[in-house]
Amino acid sequence: MDDELEDKILYQTYLSHMKLVSKFAVGIPTVGICPPLGYAWRIARTYVLKPEVLILGALILVIFVYIQTLDLWSRSFLEKIQHSLGRTTSQVSRFNFFADDSSKGKNRWEFKQDYVAAYAIQGRRPHMEDRFVVNTNIENTGVSLFAVFDGHGGEFAANYARDKLIPSISAQIVALKNILSGKSEILPVTDQDQATVDKENDNSDANLVKRKKSIVKSVSTANTDDCVDRNKGVTDPELINKLDSLTKSITREVRPCKTSEKEKTPPKMNLMDYLDGNKINYGRLLTDQVLAIDKLLVETAKKNLDVAGTTALLAIIEDNKLIVANVGDSRGVMCDSKGNAIPLSFDHKPQQQRERNRIIKAGGSVSFNGVWRVAGILATSRALGDYPLKDKKFVIAEPDILTFDLDDHNPIFLLLASDGLWDTFSNEEAVSFIKERVDEPHFGAKSITLQSYFRGSLDNVTVVVVNLKNRR
Repeated sequence: MDDELEDKILYQTYLSHMKLVSKFAVGIPTVGICPPLGYAWRIARTYVLKPEVLILGALILVIFVYIQTLDLWSRSFLEKIQHSLGRTTSQVSRFNFFADDSSKGKNRWEFKQDYVAAYAIQGRRPHMEDRFVVNTNIENTGVSLFAVFDGHGGEFAANYARDKLIPSISAQIVALKNILSGKSEILPVTDQDQATVDKENDNSDANLVKRKKSIVKSVSTANTDDCVDRNKGVTDPELINKLDSLTKSITREVRPCKTSEKEKTPPKMNLMDYLDGNKINYGRLLTDQVLAIDKLLVETAKKNLDVAGTTALLAIIEDNKLIVANVGDSRGVMCDSKGNAIPLSFDHKPQQQRERNRIIKAGGSVSFNGVWRVAGILATSRALGDYPLKDKKFVIAEPDILTFDLDDHNPIFLLLASDGLWDTFSNEEAVSFIKERVDEPHFGAKSITLQSYFRGSLDNVTVVVVNLKNRR
């Protein structure tokens, strides 16, 4: 009984104390206020304006204000709120009320020729590691080639893929076209031909070893302008001047360091393997080329101790055929005649069951560290380069190939982009956004790139739009 009485006394004391505090905190008289407002005020005092509610609310407000000071969070959060309310937020101008001009001064690259436009921005990364390639007519063969490379761990792998893979594919296409048109004959690749290539590559390795002693003293102090330029990239005016003077293959150029080392050459391919009657088997050609260049890239990276890697998204258009090869998490999407988003590729992510099983079977692991990563390191399960993970077969360079008949879809445009865009846009959102702006000077490529930046993308963003409405 004594315990119960003591509890009752404590409870009544607590209630009396809270009532006194409540009157002290919100003891505003309601005399003279109209009955509805007075009733609302009494309800608020009873249920809302209590000390515990006010303290909790103040704590939540402090946390909210603190988080809102983080620029990235506030942008993405407000964007999600507006999307949930069903408001249109696709125009960049809509973001001016909460997004500052922090994108100004960022390195940007733009290109437009015929029915293709590209736009790239360095974004919030310290270096620009994206590369793009546009070739609307490879040496008048009628074949167009587009590519997006998203480098990671440095620029080396993306530069290598652009400078080696694209010319190699183009050369094979030209050779195959010449055979089909009767301009040249098929010359079978013999063991002696391949031995010659291997010998040249071996000699290159031997010469490199001989030169090591002579370079070891100067390598630590070498700092040529060319090397500095490679890290800095190219400024907008410089690139625009180059674009105005070029008509064929357009790439985002970065000058490599001068070196006397002779680059290894890809193995000679038997062109007969890529002919199906009077047609070229582009899927087989792209697969073999990607794997061959990746092998050379890994060997070169080991010598340089460069752990960089890159994704590769390649698209070839010939007549009504579209062939897409994908390695990594850069992504392509097509807008068909009805405005639907048709995926042109599927990301290679470690958490996918197919990829996870392959990685675990190879003795690797998949762990979550902000995002799912191979061995806790790489956020994509396929890439060119990345030799430490490639040696253990945790990461592979085998591309997925998808082929489309453009007559079946009658597409309005194709969109190829690095994953910096897809961090802030879904396929459907991107297609809807570009569809509304396909008549802009850059076919919407510039607008969606800047929009992705304003939505808070932390990565480099590169977008290539192929406007098939205007394609001849």
